[in-house]
Amino acid sequence: MSQQQPERSTASRPARPDASMSLLTNVMEHSLDEGYAEAAARRGEAGRAGLPRTLRAKIWLAFGLVLAALVVTLSAAQAQYDAPAAAKEREELVERVQKGTEEADDLQEEVQDLRGDVARMQREALGGDGDGSEDLVGLLAGDTPVEGPGVELVVDDAEDTGGGGDGPRESTGFSDTGRVRDRDVQLVVNGLWASGAEAISINGQRLTALSAIRAAGDAILVDNRPLVPPYSILAVGPGQELADDFEASIDGQYLQVLEENYDIRARLSVRENVRLPAAPSLTIRTAEPVTSGKGSNS
Repeated sequence: MSQQQPERSTASRPARPDASMSLLTNVMEHSLDEGYAEAAARRGEAGRAGLPRTLRAKIWLAFGLVLAALVVTLSAAQAQYDAPAAAKEREELVERVQKGTEEADDLQEEVQDLRGDVARMQREALGGDGDGSEDLVGLLAGDTPVEGPGVELVVDDAEDTGGGGDGPRESTGFSDTGRVRDRDVQLVVNGLWASGAEAISINGQRLTALSAIRAAGDAILVDNRPLVPPYSILAVGPGQELADDFEASIDGQYLQVLEENYDIRARLSVRENVRLPAAPSLTIRTAEPVTSGKGSNS
């Protein structure tokens, strides 16, 4: 009777926990691909093969290195040799600039002396009979500085320069903007003269009987000199009375309309002491009465 063989179990062995992650396991165990490893090995061999092995090649390599070092050394020596020359040229330029500055200062002093001579001649031409009338003439002509009580009127563009509305500008051809125009300044200045101002300046520019207020684009010119806002108008006169008369005048009301309709900013204040400079230059003109002929008053 034969002994019965035990039956083999057909149950499968338990699977590895990482059996489902074979690709990740392979990547972790073999981080470098075989192709990359072979390429790296070939590059290493080629690098070692690129170095000179024969004595002649090594001599040429050493000669090249020595030649390169010699070129660098010569360049550095040449730069060091040229440095004093460049410094010398710089000193010469500085001396020329200083000399030019001194010559300009001398010319400026000469100009000031000539201006003094011109002012003296103008005072002599405007002189009277010694009764003090020459001082009045010089004041009215803007030949002398003036100081006394007065007012300060500051006129500036609107903040956004885009104000608009119905107002006097529609009849004068001006665009509806918040910018101060030359005609605005003209009317304000004329209003101050009519209100009793004895002398007026705009941004330090003294006005005379021959002064012109014009426009060049958006810029305002006073005697061909451009001014920038804000426009500070100083007027010498009877202080509070001058301010009240100007605000009550037509030109003062015109300025108020500009404030209301165009957002132009204006500030009028009374000053106890106002100092105005003399006009930079004057053109003296004389006239003689016609005693006979056409145009005479006889």
